[in-house]
Amino acid sequence: MGFSLGIVGLPNVGKSTLFSALSHNQVDIQNYPFTTIKPNVGIVAVPDERLAFIHKNLQSAKAVPTTIEFFDIAGLVKGAHKGEGLGNQFLSQIRNVDAIAHVVRCFKSEQITHVSGTLQPIKDIELIEAELILADLALVEKKRLDLKSRAKTGDKKMLSELDICEKLVKHLGEGHLAIQFNFPDNMEDLKIALPLLTFKPVLYVANVDESGNIEMVEKIKEFAAPKGFFVVSICSKLELELGDMDQDDAEEYRKSSGVDKNGLGALISVGYKLLDLITFFTSNNKESHAWTIKRGATVQKSAGKIHSDMENNFIAAEVIHFNDFSIFSKIELLKQKGLVHLEGRDYIMCDGDIVYIRFS
Repeated sequence: MGFSLGIVGLPNVGKSTLFSALSHNQVDIQNYPFTTIKPNVGIVAVPDERLAFIHKNLQSAKAVPTTIEFFDIAGLVKGAHKGEGLGNQFLSQIRNVDAIAHVVRCFKSEQITHVSGTLQPIKDIELIEAELILADLALVEKKRLDLKSRAKTGDKKMLSELDICEKLVKHLGEGHLAIQFNFPDNMEDLKIALPLLTFKPVLYVANVDESGNIEMVEKIKEFAAPKGFFVVSICSKLELELGDMDQDDAEEYRKSSGVDKNGLGALISVGYKLLDLITFFTSNNKESHAWTIKRGATVQKSAGKIHSDMENNFIAAEVIHFNDFSIFSKIELLKQKGLVHLEGRDYIMCDGDIVYIRFS
C-alpha cells in the first residue's frame, strides 16, 4: 500500500463524484486496479510511466503499481464533534488515514443546493476545520485531566507532558490546527498517544466547474499558503465523464478543451509531495513492482516494504538510478558502464531507484 487519503468536506461538495472518478482506475486487489473494500473505501493504482518503462525493457510478466487507499467519508456537518450526523463514526475514520483531502465546493449549481445557501469556500473550510479542532480539543482535554491527576506524584515526565497538553489546549482553543503546534522532539510518545485529526497534513481539493472558477481557487491558495497546505483544482464531474471514455478520446478532449492536465493524476502527485513520499522499483521475471517509501529512508528499511526477512537479514543491495536505466535499459550494459552500484544498509534511497536486495 502506498498511503491513505480521507476525502472530507460538507455535504453536496462533490466528494462522492470525486471518489467515483477515482474508481475508473480499475484494478482488482490481485493486480492492483481499483477495488472496493467497503462501499466507501477504494484502492487506486498510482500511474507511473517509469514502471511501464521498466516492465517493458526488463520483460517481466506483469507490472504491479503502488497504490493509494481512498476513504469517501460522508459529509461532515456542524456539530460532528459531538456525534451529530453520525459524526463520531466519520471522525474515527479520519483518524486512520495518513492525510486529508478536503473537498471544497467552487462550482455553482441550481440543481445541487449548498448546505448554507451561499457559495463561500473559505467559510466552508473553516466550518469543517472547526469541527476537527473541537474533536481534538475534547481528546486533549481528556488527556490533560488524566495527566493532572497522575502528575501529583511529582513524576517529571508526567509534569512535562501536562505542560505540553495545557499549551496544546490553549492552542486549539484559539482555533489553530494541531499541525501548527510546535511539539518538542522529546514528546514523541505523547504525540503518538494523541491521534489528533488536525495534526494530519491537508490537501485542499477545489472542486470546480469547467470554467475553472479561478478567482475562488486563488482565494483557497491564499488561505492554504500560511499553513503549508497544497491546493489541487479538479472538475470532478468532468473527470467522471472522461473516465467513461476511451483513453485516447479522453486525452484528445483534454487537449481540444484546454484541460491538458489529468486532475486525478495531479491529486495523486500532490498527495505524494504532501507526505514527502518517493517510489522505488524491483523487477524480476515474474513482475516489475513499484513501492512507496518516505523520502530519506535507508535501503535496509525500504527492503522491509518488500518482505520483513529482507530487512532483518539484509546483506547489501544492487542499485540502479532510474535516469541511468532510462538511457541504457539493459542490466549487462549498465554493469559494463559501472552504473550498478553495490550499497550497504545505510544507503539513502533516491526516487526511482531500481534495487536488487541481497539477504541471507
